[in-house]
Amino acid sequence: MAQYIPYIVAGVAIPVVVLLAGSISVIKQGHVGVAVLFGKFSRLLMPGLNFRIPFAEKVFRRISLQLQSAELEFQAITGDQANVNFKALIIYTVANAQEETIMKAAFKFLDERSFMQSLIRSIEGSIRSYVAIKKQSEVLALRREIVDEVNSHIEHELQDWGFHLVNLQINDISFDEAIMRSMAQVVASNNMMLAAQNEAQAQYITKTRVADAEAQARRVVAQADKDADQLRGEGNALLRKQMAVGLANAGEIMEANNVDPSFMLYTMWLDAMKFVVSHSHGNILSFDGSMDGFDKTMRQMNQLSKGGAKISSARA
Repeated sequence: MAQYIPYIVAGVAIPVVVLLAGSISVIKQGHVGVAVLFGKFSRLLMPGLNFRIPFAEKVFRRISLQLQSAELEFQAITGDQANVNFKALIIYTVANAQEETIMKAAFKFLDERSFMQSLIRSIEGSIRSYVAIKKQSEVLALRREIVDEVNSHIEHELQDWGFHLVNLQINDISFDEAIMRSMAQVVASNNMMLAAQNEAQAQYITKTRVADAEAQARRVVAQADKDADQLRGEGNALLRKQMAVGLANAGEIMEANNVDPSFMLYTMWLDAMKFVVSHSHGNILSFDGSMDGFDKTMRQMNQLSKGGAKISSARA
């Protein structure tokens, strides 16, 4: 009898082990297990060790709650028929850990491959639809707008699948080589045009300021000349006035002392001649110094004196 004990123990232990193996499930951290009973959803299995009904209750799928990513490379056509190449990165995750959301993520698609294919095609379709109404010159500056457009179209659809689009990064937007060359030429031409415009504007400003400065200098010189002429005229007028006053006073004194006023004119004439001689710088000046010449000069002085007296009387 004792020799059959090991066989009995083995016969009992093996079913027990098989029973335990069929009733224990281990769910990793960051995941949720979806259990089905006879093919119908029964409950969620949390991370750790879980017991289930042996052979009847099974783990249908383990849903990850962690962030997941995928890279996309595809092509779109702009409204002016230019091919645009996109490289993008999507980051997505299950929307939340609620039972309804987990059921959507587990049962909406046949498998994860089908879900990824649908997600990628939906994002590509949204971008293609948006780019199709834009021109090639606009696309490069619309990264943020493209992301917003995709989020607005796909978020509701992802919620219906139990997922959430965390981030969409458009890492590269490029055109065909011929288009890139033409765009580079356009940029170079625009830069040259701007440089020429800036150079012309700079020259215009420089010449304008130089002209303004020259005009201002001329105005200053003209005003200075005007002021100098005015001061010179005022000085000459003042000099003549003082000379007239001096001559009048001298004439009165000479008349009071019975001296012919023409003698004063003659002395002034002599002083003028001496001034001319002293400032002639070596030039030769001829004067008639004979008695006849002296008499002639005196007669002329007397006539000037009489003419001045008549003018004074007429003014009076």
